[in-house]
Amino acid sequence: MSQTVRGVIARAKNAPVEVVPIIVPDPGPGEAVVKIQTCGVCHTDLHYKQGGINDDFPFLLGHEAAGTVESVGPGVTEVAPGDFVVLNWRAVCGDCRACRRGRPQYCFATHNAKQPMTLEDGTTLSPALGIGAFIEKTLVAAGQCTKVDPAARPAAVGLLGCGVMAGIGAAINTGNVQRGDSVAVIGCGGVGDGAIAGAALAGATTIIAVDTDDRKLEWAKGFGATHTVNAREGDVVEAIQGLTGGFGADVVIDAVGRPETWKQAFYARDLAGTVVLVGVPTPEMKIPEIPLLDVFGRGGALKSSWYGDCLPTRDFPMLTELYRQGRLDLDAFVSEEIGLEQVEEAFTKMHRGDVLRSVVVL
Repeated sequence: MSQTVRGVIARAKNAPVEVVPIIVPDPGPGEAVVKIQTCGVCHTDLHYKQGGINDDFPFLLGHEAAGTVESVGPGVTEVAPGDFVVLNWRAVCGDCRACRRGRPQYCFATHNAKQPMTLEDGTTLSPALGIGAFIEKTLVAAGQCTKVDPAARPAAVGLLGCGVMAGIGAAINTGNVQRGDSVAVIGCGGVGDGAIAGAALAGATTIIAVDTDDRKLEWAKGFGATHTVNAREGDVVEAIQGLTGGFGADVVIDAVGRPETWKQAFYARDLAGTVVLVGVPTPEMKIPEIPLLDVFGRGGALKSSWYGDCLPTRDFPMLTELYRQGRLDLDAFVSEEIGLEQVEEAFTKMHRGDVLRSVVVL
């Protein structure tokens, strides 16, 4: 039997979000209903609200979530009622060409719940990243639920569901940062600081944080940045080269996702170095004009990072354990805990750069 719960929707482009009753159906085959405990306010949710992802309004916002499985549908074996889980937005299929080649982190046929959640008048909602977790209970594909240590703080480990994982994975999985490497990270929000934390975990010895906000640069030091560069105060490429013996960094991670920052990343890396794009561009953005000879002559790799190229079943439990051991400070990403009614205010704080993450606690 379906349930009626409270959730946060964006009804139209740039309209203030609303807390409204939402109908959540019982789980069908391969599905699970999860009672949400916490959900981070991610910049991707703001993109949905602004119409920057698509125009499938109304959206059920929220996706960086932790909670407890309440019920499961027929055929579900991955999780059971009572399991503490972090939600992910890449439930792998196990049968596409990437999965068959042993690369499920690149699954080309990821899936979500098949049944819709709706408003009371029957209007179908589009869940953000196939999750929709600014809500008391949500319906997801069972494969979107990853079991982690239930002793972990939900507000902290829930952030592994998107931004923090994207950043850590951009450094460790996509960028393949090695011990002794030099790394520069452009953009020090939640994703960028995740990349800094990932570079530190991997053993990078020089970690350069780049941003235009001195507050964010100060926060970045807490995640492992050894040097900071304020992009308003000089040439970013020259500054990174100056901190790496004149050569450039081994790995440069663009956590902003704009043509100008990608171009900075391209030229701020050493010969045979790696550029990782993990910041999400908008549809109209184009790769800046760069001589093809420079692409050839500098060698190395230009990569995009999908969700930190993570495999949730592998990475979420491992990072949760590092958090429990005190080796990964996920608590530092949590700027404040709020209620559902404060999501609109949290978007404003995010836009001003006042927080790394506001986290909704239910």
